[in-house]
Amino acid sequence: MKNIFVGNLPFNSTEDELRDLFGGYGEVISVKIINDRETGRSRGFGFVEMEDADAEKAMEALNERDFGGRTLRVNEAHSKGGAGRPRY
Repeated sequence: MKNIFVGNLPFNSTEDELRDLFGGYGEVISVKIINDRETGRSRGFGFVEMEDADAEKAMEALNERDFGGRTLRVNEAHSKGGAGRPRY
């Protein structure tokens, strides 16, 4: 199973929209859009969990694709704070 980082989301995106978008490439196990703690507004990124083969197809197809007027950044998520890894 892979955890996929989805960046540059439109701020009005919903988890259902993201589930539908990624669902075209296989079974979506979970979706989470990250919200600001203070305002409750979307921070413009989220995570999608899929099986490995489906995740690879989705990442290849959706990276740099237009979604709601914004160009998505889609790649494999890394653990927060791992050595040499970006922090999300």
